[in-house]
Amino acid sequence: MYRLIKQIGTARRAAFETVHGTVQTPAFQNVATCGAIKGALSALDLKEIKTQVMLCNTYHLHVRPGDKLVKDMGGLHAFTRWDGPILTDSGGFQVFSLAGLRKIREEGVTFQSHVDGRKIFMGPEESMQIQSNLGSTIAMAFDECVENPAPHKYAKESCDRTYRWLVRCQKEMQRLNASGTAVNPHQLLFGINQGCTFEDLRIEHMKQIADLDLDGYAIGGLAVGEPKEVMYEIISAVEPYAPKNKIRYLMGVGTPGNMLEAVRRGVDLFDCVMPSRNARHGHLFTWNGIININNQKYERDDSPIDPQCDCPTCRSFSRAYIRHLFKAKEMLAMRLCVMHNLYFYNTLMEKIRASLDDDSFEAFYRANVDLLDTRI
Repeated sequence: MYRLIKQIGTARRAAFETVHGTVQTPAFQNVATCGAIKGALSALDLKEIKTQVMLCNTYHLHVRPGDKLVKDMGGLHAFTRWDGPILTDSGGFQVFSLAGLRKIREEGVTFQSHVDGRKIFMGPEESMQIQSNLGSTIAMAFDECVENPAPHKYAKESCDRTYRWLVRCQKEMQRLNASGTAVNPHQLLFGINQGCTFEDLRIEHMKQIADLDLDGYAIGGLAVGEPKEVMYEIISAVEPYAPKNKIRYLMGVGTPGNMLEAVRRGVDLFDCVMPSRNARHGHLFTWNGIININNQKYERDDSPIDPQCDCPTCRSFSRAYIRHLFKAKEMLAMRLCVMHNLYFYNTLMEKIRASLDDDSFEAFYRANVDLLDTRI
């Protein structure tokens, strides 16, 4: 259940109640594609870095170790030891990212496994069955994420198909939750708004899916190559048609500046692999901008990554030591930096929530929207 606490303009402060706990929003979901954060972080580490929601990948877990095995192990919560909310994506993004390995038709999509080359078929029903086996808190509807730019005609056909798939997802989810064999019979379903960068398609599609009264609504198919200004325009165009009493999720976004812009436009929930991926290469977020810890100027720097940060890494280790770990190719470098970047993101969302609570969001937005995305 989504409970709106406060609204400033279109920016929203809310609480989202689930069977696995309440998420204070706006919130960032920490991406654990295969059931773990890349960079050697476990579910227990996530508690220490202020994580609220863990996001796992339906396609990858279906391929390995297999969703039926996960179900036999008690579901993702028991398997990973994470006891908070888990969101699983639908496999739909792989329709986009594995374009060379798939074939789309009305029934669903045939993939070629990136692991062993075997053929996999996934349609709306299969996606819901896999996610039911995983037992996540939130299941995402199966959709097609179309590459930008795309012809209007194809984007329209894709939107229509994604809507038909969503109706099938909803029906199958209701069947699975009522079956008596579901790992999580309270599993929630989020629909995904598509339409590339065409405002008319985006608005029409949001109107259609809003009528289905789903548990939440995502905006997909953005941050895939279009200019960020176009992304912001699409969010602003769609926002008036998204249900006011439901949570809104901008998929795969983004930088701190992207998230501040999107919160200002009414988005509640985010995810992105960027903070952990960048961390594994030494690109670190600070309250003064982005640093590259591999630079020689940090060779003898005994200060923490960010003097304003109180994450486990900044409390204990120097820039000089972390730089040394990268140069020595020690795995600990990645672990410490991933912990820092994700802690930074979770703290950023915490500060956004606090600024909405005390009516200082506009000032916080102006002070940070450009600064936090600046490379030092």
